[in-house]
Amino acid sequence: MAVSRSYSNSRQQYRKSSSGSRAGRQAYQYGNVVVQPDYVPERQESPTRPKKKVSRQVRKNRRQALHMNSAYVVFLAIAALVALIVCVNYVRLQSSITSRSKNITVLQKELADMKEENTTKYNAVMDSVNLDEIREKAEGELGMVYASPDQIVEYDDPATDYVKQYENIPEDGALAQSDNNK
Repeated sequence: MAVSRSYSNSRQQYRKSSSGSRAGRQAYQYGNVVVQPDYVPERQESPTRPKKKVSRQVRKNRRQALHMNSAYVVFLAIAALVALIVCVNYVRLQSSITSRSKNITVLQKELADMKEENTTKYNAVMDSVNLDEIREKAEGELGMVYASPDQIVEYDDPATDYVKQYENIPEDGALAQSDNNK
């Protein structure tokens, strides 16, 4: 047999336990508002257990188990010291990595600023150079002229892509090759 009651938008249903008494009913709460029960259940204190008598051998074994050997204490101290050293070195290494990372970031920013400044100055220099003005000054003030076709000598040098002139270029256009290149 189920009984329903309504409390501010929530439902409670009571079900009888197998004993059938009202105290044995269990409440199911539906909704988001939980209503405090009308009564507070009494706590039953657990009966204290009588202490068992422990034999003398068991007490002796327990005392001996609690006693630490001096070698074991030394081992634990060394292990704790090693763990401490490892932790300190780890923290020091992390700190070093962090500081180096910050230093790298600062240097990268400085490099980017220098590259930008260099590019700006290069572009300013390139914009200030007027090739037409240079040609006019060379021809007008310095008396330079373009080479005539009979002054141009073409030659073949299979060894390199550029030439350093240490002597006059021969009239036939062929350079003497060393005995090693033959």
